[in-house]
Amino acid sequence: MIISKTLLDSVSKQAKESPRLRMNYNLHEKLTDATHRFFNAMEPGTVVPIHRHRYCAETFILVRGSMRVVLYDDDRNVIEDTILSAGGDNYGIHIPKGVWHWVEILESGTVTFEVKEGPYEPLKEEDIMK
Repeated sequence: MIISKTLLDSVSKQAKESPRLRMNYNLHEKLTDATHRFFNAMEPGTVVPIHRHRYCAETFILVRGSMRVVLYDDDRNVIEDTILSAGGDNYGIHIPKGVWHWVEILESGTVTFEVKEGPYEPLKEEDIMK
């Protein structure tokens, strides 16, 4: 499979048309796979609550666009606040399992390549910070 501008443009177009303002393009075959690899196209205004993944770490590399990533401790204190930009000095992040985090998309057409352990589990209420 060739990963091309055409592919990323298509996923970004789907994100713009989605009510959630984001769209995944999975490279893994099933949600039960042990490793998940996917492109995540996101648009400004997408709502990503402060959340954590208790059972897996997550790594993402910005392929294009820019975003802000904020990490928190259990008391909602900011422990890291950074801007990631494709082609910039900071273009990726590794978030250890259990770390609270939030993202804000700063540029239309932003796409990340993400890797995390599977299987997929939807966020539970206790994994979303109120």
